[in-house]
Amino acid sequence: MLHRSLLALGVVLLGGCTGMAATRSTPAPGPSAAEMVQATQLASYFSALQTVVQGSPVEQAEVLAAARNGYEQAHQGPAALRYGLLLGAPSHPARDPAQAQRLLREALARPELLSSVERALAIVEQAQIEHELGMSVENQRLVAEAQQERDRQRNAPPSATLARRLQQEIEESARLKKELDAARAKLEAIANIERSFPDRPTSPEPR
Repeated sequence: MLHRSLLALGVVLLGGCTGMAATRSTPAPGPSAAEMVQATQLASYFSALQTVVQGSPVEQAEVLAAARNGYEQAHQGPAALRYGLLLGAPSHPARDPAQAQRLLREALARPELLSSVERALAIVEQAQIEHELGMSVENQRLVAEAQQERDRQRNAPPSATLARRLQQEIEESARLKKELDAARAKLEAIANIERSFPDRPTSPEPR
């Protein structure tokens, strides 16, 4: 993805220069020294990234070691950008997106040390890596939630046990209801018997 982004950016830059030259009626002057430096830097990034992505393990290690040594000598600017781009490049064993993100932020903290092409590369690659890391965090969260759900289901009682407990509670409720109905019937019978007796005469008050 990064290789394609670099290629597209290089084509845009070169195409812009060619288009500007074609629209002029007079011969365009040669590229300035700054443009030559930027073209050289772009070619250098292309070469290093291609080696890291497609080279042999020995070639990959050599390119990464050179970038690391350059960064250790100058912890900013193009050195930080180059090492960050290489660590963020896909399909190599030393890939480290989190470290690449930190290095790109470090490079962009001093934008005056970068050319316009280098700043564009740093911004594009940083956005891609941040998106990748965000997706990774989200995937880890979903995996953790799925594992928690599996653990909950594993520790939960089986459905047969739950059904047996429910049946026992239903039977217990029915038994209590039957006992309550029987007690109410006894009380009603006692009340009926008392109502069947004639009213007793009131005893005369003692003199």
